Amino acid sequence: MYTPILATLGYILSHDGSQVLMIHRNKRPEDTHYGKYNGLGGRIEPDEHVTGGMKREIFEEAGIHVESLNLRGTISWPGFGKDNENWFGFIYLIDKWSGEPHEGNHEGTLEWVPVSDILKLPLWDSDRLFLPMVFDGDPRPFHGVMPYKDGDMVSWSFERL
Repeated sequence: MYTPILATLGYILSHDGSQVLMIHRNKRPEDTHYGKYNGLGGRIEPDEHVTGGMKREIFEEAGIHVESLNLRGTISWPGFGKDNENWFGFIYLIDKWSGEPHEGNHEGTLEWVPVSDILKLPLWDSDRLFLPMVFDGDPRPFHGVMPYKDGDMVSWSFERL
């Protein structure tokens, strides 16, 4: 039976749309994501809806308030993580927010990166497959599945409707 951990992953655009706020996971060497850059997000709590979870995670991790977000897609990650858990993520692009982002949090430093340079960062190789769709402007969300085995991506398939 497939009972995934539900999570959010958000990419926050600068007010002019030229940069994206990324977390450089550089604070905990035991972190599965250590050394990599990622969007912000985390697990959805049992008492919240998915957009509420995304807003909460962004506030907790960056100290800013989400005012507008767009669902860009969903990804099922069976077998992902240190314990080979099943994850299901809702991927958002946040284009309107208020406040001043923190410099970092317990997972790493927050850095503004030009959207055009995002694929040059140390990322999960698998992120390189879906990230272009987060920023491409196609209004259709993508829905993908990306199985993992022993810490490595096995395959990737998706569709846009």
